[in-house]
Amino acid sequence: MRKFTGVMIMLLLCLPFLGWATTRVVQDILFDRNVEGRLKRAADANTIELAEKELATAISYLEQTEMTSGYTSIFWRTPDEDIGFWYQNLKASLDELHKVSKEATQLEKSNILIKLRETLVDHGQSLKVTVPQGASIFPSNMGYLWWSIAGIVFGVTGLIVGAAMILDD
Repeated sequence: MRKFTGVMIMLLLCLPFLGWATTRVVQDILFDRNVEGRLKRAADANTIELAEKELATAISYLEQTEMTSGYTSIFWRTPDEDIGFWYQNLKASLDELHKVSKEATQLEKSNILIKLRETLVDHGQSLKVTVPQGASIFPSNMGYLWWSIAGIVFGVTGLIVGAAMILDD
């Protein structure tokens, strides 16, 4: 009976951490589906219309979830975590796409698409969509930090207490 209780304590106290981890994965998937994936498709688009559609969809999601200003950082602010700048840059890119006339030459359209790609994608060892770190959980970054700390503390406590009860038998 003591072993069963030890296992139950382990499981119960590990639940906050498991909940945090599951929620983070789900948030990342939703953000990728609604923003990062759309921005990547806009960067890869071969026509102005296609890029415009994908970029507008991503911006619409950002506006619906109120991701238009603030910082993703918790302890100090750095420029690469500025949601407001990132959002305004995306809006400016969409405005540029709206301004393209139907009579624009193929060269002009290609140049605009190249400029859009340079705006949306970081060039390093691999191509990556430009997104502030921690944006998938914005504006709840502080809550997720506390949740992870509590989950780790409860989880470690559960493992220690549960293991002691199991091995004590």
